[in-house]
Amino acid sequence: NGVTEILQKDAASCMTVHDKFLALGTHFGKVFLLDIQGNLTQKFEISPVKINQISLDESGEHMGICSEDGKVQVFGLYTREGFHENFDCPVKVIYVRGGILIYSLLLYEKNWLNRWKTSTLHEGEGTITNVQWRANLIAWANNMGVKIYDISTKQRITNVLRDNVSLRPDMYPCSLCWKDNSTLIIGWGSSIKICVVKERGHTELRDLPSRYVEIVSAFETEFFISGLAPLADQLVTLYFVKENSDHMEEEFRARPCLDIIQPLPEGYEEISSDALTVRNFQENECRDYRLEHSEGESLYYIISPKDIVVAKERDQDDHIDWLLDKKKYEVGVIIIQSSRLHVGTLYFAAIYHLCSVLMHYNCRKCQKVLGKNMELWENEVYRFKTIGQLKAISQYLPRGDLRLRPAIYEMILHEFLKSDYEGFATLIREWPGELYNNMTIVQAVTDHLKKDPMNSTLLTTLAELYTYDQRYDRALEIYLRLRHKDVYQLIHKHDLFSSIEDKIVLLMDFDKEKAVDMLLDNEDKILIDRVVEELRDRPELLHIYLHKLFKRDHHKGQRYHERQIGLYAEYDRPNLLPFLRDSIHCPLEKALEICQERNFVEETVFLLSRMGNCRRALQMIMEELEDVDKAIEFAKEQDDAELWEDLISYSIDKPPFITGLLNNIGTHVDPILLIHRIKEGMEIPNLRDSLVKILQDYNLQILLREGCKKILVADSLSLLQKMHRTQMRGVRVDEENICESCHASILPSDMAQNFSVVVFHCRHMFHKECLPSPGTIPGVQFCNICSAKRRGPGSGILEMKK
Repeated sequence: NGVTEILQKDAASCMTVHDKFLALGTHFGKVFLLDIQGNLTQKFEISPVKINQISLDESGEHMGICSEDGKVQVFGLYTREGFHENFDCPVKVIYVRGGILIYSLLLYEKNWLNRWKTSTLHEGEGTITNVQWRANLIAWANNMGVKIYDISTKQRITNVLRDNVSLRPDMYPCSLCWKDNSTLIIGWGSSIKICVVKERGHTELRDLPSRYVEIVSAFETEFFISGLAPLADQLVTLYFVKENSDHMEEEFRARPCLDIIQPLPEGYEEISSDALTVRNFQENECRDYRLEHSEGESLYYIISPKDIVVAKERDQDDHIDWLLDKKKYEVGVIIIQSSRLHVGTLYFAAIYHLCSVLMHYNCRKCQKVLGKNMELWENEVYRFKTIGQLKAISQYLPRGDLRLRPAIYEMILHEFLKSDYEGFATLIREWPGELYNNMTIVQAVTDHLKKDPMNSTLLTTLAELYTYDQRYDRALEIYLRLRHKDVYQLIHKHDLFSSIEDKIVLLMDFDKEKAVDMLLDNEDKILIDRVVEELRDRPELLHIYLHKLFKRDHHKGQRYHERQIGLYAEYDRPNLLPFLRDSIHCPLEKALEICQERNFVEETVFLLSRMGNCRRALQMIMEELEDVDKAIEFAKEQDDAELWEDLISYSIDKPPFITGLLNNIGTHVDPILLIHRIKEGMEIPNLRDSLVKILQDYNLQILLREGCKKILVADSLSLLQKMHRTQMRGVRVDEENICESCHASILPSDMAQNFSVVVFHCRHMFHKECLPSPGTIPGVQFCNICSAKRRGPGSGILEMKK
């Protein structure tokens, strides 16, 4: 009372629930104290800015308030006791339980002198966005994760990290709630975790906290969580549906939703779901909704900026109302016999539907009374036929181990076929085909189709009957005629490729992409030649098939490449040139003829160049396309001096062409040759810029050559230094080495004797006395092993004496 009018002008920003009170804060700094039924009892003007959070202690005697301008106030609802403090930043959360929790998590406690004592529980990780206190445990959330602190031992127990760090924490805030004194439920973004605080064994203590946290359930949802609350062993979730989600219909996409879910170890099961229509829901976001609950009353409060919705568990009255709405009068009568509620409403509603109810009631009773007595069943069916109620008993007929004569089921099917095609189709889908004579029913449907040949319900049902009877070709014809989506599934399931060889055109008329993919995926069952033959009178479809075949394999359809030239020219010119480039089986003369007939210049130029007539191709580019850039590009690709000469000769009397040549040929042809041939007095557009570009290109070439020269010199010097270092290295000589001439150990057995060893840079070793005679060059000795191959750095001598 009164709050609704206030929210028309203001907007709710926060709310807290107590057994005695509801406290509501707004964006304009007002706080309203309500009783548990929502009646306004007190109003406070706190601050002109947004109220961030309100907290009521367990006794309901103190209320704490924090606001966007950094003010924190705690005052008694029945006393003058109070506490006020201002901070230099917005205070996001507050909790009253002998203390206050704010930005850097501070605990304010009164000492025995009634003074406030401050303790810092946590700081340095940004804004505290949510705090929940239960017994001796405090849980709080910041942008990094959720922490749990034990007041009794003054120890932090755990840190539960935030999962989806890509979501903005200010847009998708963390939701915390205690299910009991040791179970914390965390909802953040689309993630839910259920954490249980447990006692650590004495053998595990060491330097660890006496308690630890175990995550007993963690799962991802299909929505963004705005609030959580426990409901026995289930969870109540207030959520905001993700964008582009298929979870709900479009019209409910932006509404907040209240779900009851059953948590599982690695997932959840949805028990119920309700979409809420609150005012201005189209303008709200995930952070604009809150969920509070009152444990004593089992009430749940959904807070939005403009509405407060109260949710509670349904009672028996709600159940009876639902039964009446769904016309479940028999169940309603049983409940009312014990409760005597809504008797008048049920009585008058039941009168109007009594006949229908009794009929269905009798049908259900047949199952219990008649049991498995086939004779009694059939007698009862004929009795229903006498009163014209065969349809009523159809859903209760036995169809398991006990089965009646086929004539009984056929009689009921004929009854539906007379007046209810949809009901007939439903029975055909639900009843096993063994219950009735399939051919009899097929004939009956065929007779009805003579009167209404385009009835889609009858045609679909007939196709199902043919499928059950394994006459798949007949079913296929009907599906194709109806353009039924299951036609491709039917073909694959029953391997009907031999039956569709003469129906390829129908398939492609129905869905070209699916038909072509199916034909190409099953080339072994439907040959390419067969498909081409079937599509010969539909060239536009033939082109689609051959084009996809060519994309899959350039060689499989090579015998049809000549035909494809005309098809591309007629139906798909943009892909003609790529086809001519990629195909090696295409007859060039035929392609050239077609392109020239249709005046396809680009394709003709390509074919002429591929056939070696580059001069004619260049002439077409210049004369017909008049595109100097394309002509220059073509000359660059061919890299033929004669083509450049032709290009210059053609362009010499055309100033725009001369400008293009001056701008582009500097790296391919000496521009002086072109400049000398320009007639004196000819006006050339942008000549100065072109000459400047030629000079810049020339300077760039000079710089490139100088740079290359420096690189070569530097590389040569580096390699020479590397070779010198390599040749100057010592060579290890030990007992394992042998003389390459006598093959004895290179070192003597008696190391006290004088000996000489010669080691070449090629690492071949000799006793000095085993060396062959010196070579032709005085003072130079070569390795006789390597000298036969080459004389190089390995021919020098490294002599060792001892």
